[in-house]
Amino acid sequence: MATRTLLCVPLVAKTVEEMLSDMAEAKAKGADLVEIRLDHLTAFNPQRDLDILLRDRSLPALVTYRPKWEGGEYEGDDEPRFEALRLAIQLGAEYVDIELKVAENFVNYISGQKPENFNLIVSSHNYQSTPSTEELGSLVARIQAVGADIVKIATTAVDIADVARMFQVIVHCQERQVPMIGLVMSERGVISRVLCPKFGGYLTFGTLDAGKTSAPGQPTISDLLNVYNIRQIGPDTKVFGIIGKPVGHSKGPILHNEAFKSIGFNAVYVPLLVDDLATFLSTYSSPDFAGFSCTIPHKEAAVVCCDEVDPIAKAIGAVNTIIKRPADGRLVGYNTDYVGAISAVEDGIRGSQLKDATVSPLAGKTFVVIGAGGAGKALAYGAKEKGAKVVIANRTYERAKELANLIGGHALTLAELENFHPEEGMILANTTSIGMQPRVNDTPLSKQALKSYALVFDAVYTPKVTRLLREAEESGAIVVSGLEMFIRQAMGQFEMFTGLIAPESLMRHIVSSL
Repeated sequence: MATRTLLCVPLVAKTVEEMLSDMAEAKAKGADLVEIRLDHLTAFNPQRDLDILLRDRSLPALVTYRPKWEGGEYEGDDEPRFEALRLAIQLGAEYVDIELKVAENFVNYISGQKPENFNLIVSSHNYQSTPSTEELGSLVARIQAVGADIVKIATTAVDIADVARMFQVIVHCQERQVPMIGLVMSERGVISRVLCPKFGGYLTFGTLDAGKTSAPGQPTISDLLNVYNIRQIGPDTKVFGIIGKPVGHSKGPILHNEAFKSIGFNAVYVPLLVDDLATFLSTYSSPDFAGFSCTIPHKEAAVVCCDEVDPIAKAIGAVNTIIKRPADGRLVGYNTDYVGAISAVEDGIRGSQLKDATVSPLAGKTFVVIGAGGAGKALAYGAKEKGAKVVIANRTYERAKELANLIGGHALTLAELENFHPEEGMILANTTSIGMQPRVNDTPLSKQALKSYALVFDAVYTPKVTRLLREAEESGAIVVSGLEMFIRQAMGQFEMFTGLIAPESLMRHIVSSL
């Protein structure tokens, strides 16, 4: 068995020349081996092409000739495919992957002849779902029975909870000294690819770039090595992550993993595409999953799902940080959005002038919050605490009214906000996703309406400068980017995750380079 999880880059180019070039790039990027996908070659000549690909290979090779019926490109009969794979074995390929459905026939075809340093991978792919733990266990036994040296099972995550079953089976295989590749496809299954070394997976796949995937949900090898620090992940690594839907845009993994690495903290921070928060938290209840950031749309559900909630988070009605208490495993909810956003706005108003820090510059100001979700509640609560007159504007008036009643403020619809200018020098905070990539041309408020505001804050930080901020600056307002709130709330989370002081200058440097 491998002592550590191997990193394999799939080669999916259309020509042998491109594959050789990609193989060299894979080696330069730190791959342990490459998967040569023969089914992707447009004019494949087995004798000539395999000789070229394998003779002077710069990395160990896993040769796959995947048929259409198992998610590949090959549409012919099995015999030419078998012959090409047999030839790959003769030419010294370290691994060949054959599908379970025809594995017995293939083993008979090669007459059981396998060189000493060769491993036969027998694989099963399920593009619809992930079976039960029992069914997966039974599948492992069937794959072993046909003579596999390495078991490979790839399933599809309908829900992120599905991945936990694959982890269970990999751990069980490792205990029985059975080498296993267990991966769960789709964006909900990404953690199966990143956390392989924690649970004992034989190898994981990382693509050369985002456009060269051979299965849904594959990260790039650069992300595996440089964002997730996969070489440092082991059985004792703590898992943190960002729970959201969507979650792919989050810069949290880049920020937290680099910060963990800088202080030598044995942890990894991963994206967690979660549909149902309660199901996720009950599934990943082991101490290994030690804490989470929580974003749209789960911040309010987290208040209910946590065993205990910090009084400020309870008052806001939204949790953005969940910590699993080591002593008893209870989930404790906090809100770091509140401090992060309000301090960013206060510093924006103060600018470089040193003023009496005991009196908030928000005191007595009209503070307009767009959005009545988790972040909106945090901003509204924070502004009220600082003595501001709070106005909530929301597409749905009922939600705006509900929040306004909760904190003692005024409610408007977004349409009414266009003509709301009782005074000059107001403060505006957008807490909705309006203007977030990819819809970067959207804005919650017209440029004309922005003239009444002295400061405009936008919680959206992808892109760094939203249309709202650009037009606010053109209208003469001070602007505060969502990146500032992001940095400050992330520092608060980091300190809760690790019990250590956040490396502020490093975190600011990372965010500024995103």
